[in-house]
Amino acid sequence: MVYRGHVEKGIVVLDDSAVLPDGLEVRIEPVAATEQSSALDEDGLTLGQKLLKHAGKSVGLPADLAVNHDHYTHSSREN
Repeated sequence: MVYRGHVEKGIVVLDDSAVLPDGLEVRIEPVAATEQSSALDEDGLTLGQKLLKHAGKSVGLPADLAVNHDHYTHSSREN
């Protein structure tokens, strides 16, 4: 039988409520790297962390840009 689980603070926690007897020998095989670790670059940063350095840097934009971004990006310039 195969049980699925995850590691939490260094301890393997089973995802379902299976109860295994104490002393049972088990074999643990990593299934795949977590999504977060595979999304890290060579410096250990996610794309969001790298882009955060640009937050708040734009100047001269309309005050309602967040609400009306579709209007500003897709409307004709002739209006």
